[in-house]
This record gives sequence, structure tokens and C-alpha cells, in this order.
Amino acid sequence: MGRFSRLLAPKFLAFSKISDDGPILDAGCGTGSLTAELLSRTSQALIVGVDISSAYVEYCRQNVPDCRTEFDVADLTKLPFADCHFGQAYSQLVLDFVPDTERAFKELFRVLKPGGGFAAAVWDARGGLVFNRMFLDTAAVLDEEAEVLRKKNFTRPLRQPGQLMQIASSTGFSDIRAGELLIRTEFKSFDDYWAPFDGEDGPIPAYFSNRPTDLKAKIKDAVSKAYLDGDKDGPRSYVAVALAMSAVKAM
Repeated sequence: MGRFSRLLAPKFLAFSKISDDGPILDAGCGTGSLTAELLSRTSQALIVGVDISSAYVEYCRQNVPDCRTEFDVADLTKLPFADCHFGQAYSQLVLDFVPDTERAFKELFRVLKPGGGFAAAVWDARGGLVFNRMFLDTAAVLDEEAEVLRKKNFTRPLRQPGQLMQIASSTGFSDIRAGELLIRTEFKSFDDYWAPFDGEDGPIPAYFSNRPTDLKAKIKDAVSKAYLDGDKDGPRSYVAVALAMSAVKAM
């Protein structure tokens, strides 16, 4: 997902209309794609990236080194910062994975200064993430556990249009606006497409790694046919749409 978050970050920040008001919070920084883009679009503000994964935080410390960045392990539902600490906050592709989304929004609201801007983006998993649906729709035909995963994937909080705006409004944010951000997910070949699913990180690899060997082979073969779609192996380009929202903590 890191390569796609790097593609999304410039469009997300263009939509968000960032300023140099700091410090800036990257809430759920992952591998640092958004922090790196924030660095290129600001000149003075300190940027603080937090993630619940210590491995991601360490990766950021090693790969996004800058005198204007700090990275720490933190739970978005229990942020270790004082009230009204940040001038801006951003969260890209993470809030839909937080079990208590309401609490996360309240924490983000709490740590923002009055007048501070907040923006968030999550994948439109059901209606706008082709490469993800191709695996899940295919595997669900062959395996009941894949159907369970598909249901969970498409019904996560915030993944339906309007839900980001709704929770932001109920939290107390104002000047709320919504948008849709489109990128193309590019793959060199089926092997390039398949490699992340056969790894360890994320819901699909966690599911797939625990399936019986013969079932794994059937699923991979069926997904391969979906990828090839009657053509020879080679590059493919699929649309990916993120649902975005920006808002302000009223003065």
C-alpha cells in the first residue's frame, strides 16, 4: 500500500489546502509518505508523525530524516499530546482501521488549536478500489472465509460516501467539505500484483497465509485469470478512489 499512498499524498494535500501553521500532526503516518509530501509543501512547521506500529515508526526515522520531523509510537484514540497542541492534522488511509473511530476523531479534535484544519482520506473500498475487489470477489467464490473478509472489508466504518463528513460534524468540526481523489494503481505483471497478497502485512495476507495449500493454489489461479482477463500477462492499470474530507476546529 505504500507505493499507492505516495501517489495519493500530493492529491490529498492539494485538496486539503495546507498552510505552514504548525506543528502539524500526521496521524497514522505508516511508512512516511504523507510526512515526506508535507515536508515538500511547507518550509518551517514541525511535522510529528505517529503510528501504532513501532516498525513503521522506526522505518520513518530511518527513511524520512529531517530536522523538522519527529516520529513516535502512539494510539490515535489516546494521543500523548496536550489540548490545542497542533495547528493542523492529517490522516491518510488509516482512520477506517481504527476500531473506535469516534474516539479517534475526538482525540484529533482535542489536540488541534482553535482554527486548526483537519483532513482525512480513506479508500472507497466498495466502489472504487479495483485491485482490492478483484482479489476479494474472486476468492469469496471459492472460500467462505474470504467472503467473511470481504464483508468486513466493505463495511468498515468511514468507507461509505458521507461517513467521514458525518462523524466530523458530530465531533464538532465545522466548514466541512468532501471530495474524491483518484489515482491509478499500476502493476508490471501478475507477479507484481500478487506479491503483496502473498506477504505478511494487511488483512488479505493475514487471511491468505492461513489457508490450506490446495485452496491457496486455486485462489491464486482464479485471481490470475481475473488479472489476465483474456489477454497476455503484462502491465495493468486500475482506478483507485479515496474519499476525502477537510474541516476546521471552530475558534
